[in-house]
Amino acid sequence: MVDTTDNKLSISQQCNILHIHRSGLYYKPGEVNEIDLKIMKEIDTLHMKDPTLGTRRMRAMLIRLDYNIGRRHVRTLMQKMRIKVIYCQPRTTISDPAKYKYPYLLRGLKITRPNQVWAIDITYIPMRKGFMYMVAIIDLNSRYIVNWSISNTMEASWVTAVVKEAVETHGVPEIINSDQGSQFTSEEYISYIKGLESTKISMDGKGRALDNIFIERFWRTIKYDKIYIEVPEDGLELFKTCQDFIKYYNDERPHESLDYQSPINHYKDAA
Repeated sequence: MVDTTDNKLSISQQCNILHIHRSGLYYKPGEVNEIDLKIMKEIDTLHMKDPTLGTRRMRAMLIRLDYNIGRRHVRTLMQKMRIKVIYCQPRTTISDPAKYKYPYLLRGLKITRPNQVWAIDITYIPMRKGFMYMVAIIDLNSRYIVNWSISNTMEASWVTAVVKEAVETHGVPEIINSDQGSQFTSEEYISYIKGLESTKISMDGKGRALDNIFIERFWRTIKYDKIYIEVPEDGLELFKTCQDFIKYYNDERPHESLDYQSPINHYKDAA
């Protein structure tokens, strides 16, 4: 019923008319090895506790938990989960300069207003019967989640559509910061951001996930406060769980750094 080639109605508008959520459109159950699913959930929990764990130390931790697993398998699962290891010291060299297209613009920047800087990221979300990916965009001044979505794949078109929806709803950011993942260096994503003209592209250095610290903190919050406690059965339940939590996070949850205001109040008051 959804026509992805329609130039008059966006996918989001069509989903609203049909009373379905856009993430449900992307959800397709996939076959995943049950043992791998258990290991991935352990990796996710361990990574949230200590994001400096590389493949060697992650394997050692898993062996302590009685998983017989090799380092190559650990690396494969971490790549599938899009785990970004934080290095103890900044790396001064980039392994693939062609992939590093834009500088990191937030160092030393005073963030004083909404829509000055947005940060976007993707994370792995565990379910009882599989896993999905979640993309979210956070306004760094207010900690307000301006848009989000879930999907079973990490396509550039999915990420770009989420940014488009955020811009249509909240306006254009001055800077949008991401890591150097393939979705954020894709031609589709870069072309769209460049088309906004007034928006600058900022990218973290490799191995520097802390450059995007606020969205990383949000991932920790939603996983520890919701997902790990109430593990969703499937993609539809995951969407509802995330929807309820993000509404609470945006509208009600007080933040110490915001003088105990909720993100939406700070976002609107400062706008």
